[in-house]
Amino acid sequence: MDALTAAVDWFAVPLQFEFVRRALLVAVVAGAVCAVLSCWMTLVGWSLMGDAVSHAVLPGVVLSYMFGLPFALGALVFGAGSVALIGVVNRTSRVKEDAVIGVVFTALFALGLVLISTVPSQTDLGHILFGNVLGVSDTEILQVVVLAAVVLVVVWFKHRDLTLYAFDRTHAHAIGVNPRLLETLLLGLLAVTVVVALQAVGIILVVAMVIVPGATAYLLTDRFERMLVISMGIAVVAAVAGVFVSYHANVSTGGCIVLAQASAFTLAYLFSPLHGVLGRRRRRALSAVLPDAGAQSTARQ
Repeated sequence: MDALTAAVDWFAVPLQFEFVRRALLVAVVAGAVCAVLSCWMTLVGWSLMGDAVSHAVLPGVVLSYMFGLPFALGALVFGAGSVALIGVVNRTSRVKEDAVIGVVFTALFALGLVLISTVPSQTDLGHILFGNVLGVSDTEILQVVVLAAVVLVVVWFKHRDLTLYAFDRTHAHAIGVNPRLLETLLLGLLAVTVVVALQAVGIILVVAMVIVPGATAYLLTDRFERMLVISMGIAVVAAVAGVFVSYHANVSTGGCIVLAQASAFTLAYLFSPLHGVLGRRRRRALSAVLPDAGAQSTARQ
């Protein structure tokens, strides 16, 4: 009974504080929308692009703070601008895309650091880089919820085309779907999603929220619809666990959220029946000893 009471108190006590409830709302909303988009990021192979956009928004965030504007406005401008700049340089030079991404995001990130150094008394470097989910205002919560809703609504109406684009761009073009338009749409959604997650984990850790849930779900299933559900479940559980653990341990909330997601990935990497390291070894061992049993095990999975 004492253990049960302690467990209940572990969850109930933090919820007495409004800042914890606010943090939970932002972390869950940001985690869910990042998890949805991360499935497409994983399939398309845009992990580096997610990293680029998350770092490239820093100048926009700093300028927004300097001029008293909503941080989401500056972040969106620079996020979308970085995507457009990468596309232009990639199409008009012989430099490969990964190199272009590296040049653009490091240059913009460096610009953001320079801007921060010019206004140290007005801008909190830690909050920008690592998030401030425990101190979100009503305006910032509204920004997160509205932008997340926009992303989810667009994904809901375009998920079939986006999924086709991720799996087979040639077929998408053959049936009249414009791959270039879908690529632009997906990059735009990425920029908005990065802005949503900024408040929860900061610029440094945003890329983890955009990549890890989808990569984890990819190890657990071969069906895309199920992958979306698993990815969202992992992100929401990690968000809740991260907020409560950070409260009790008095450590970084964003760091705890990402570590919870990384723990889920590690478990899937090791123990996934379909694609886990130990799961593959078990199937190979079964096939070597009992070929029929190994085949039946694979078929059931």
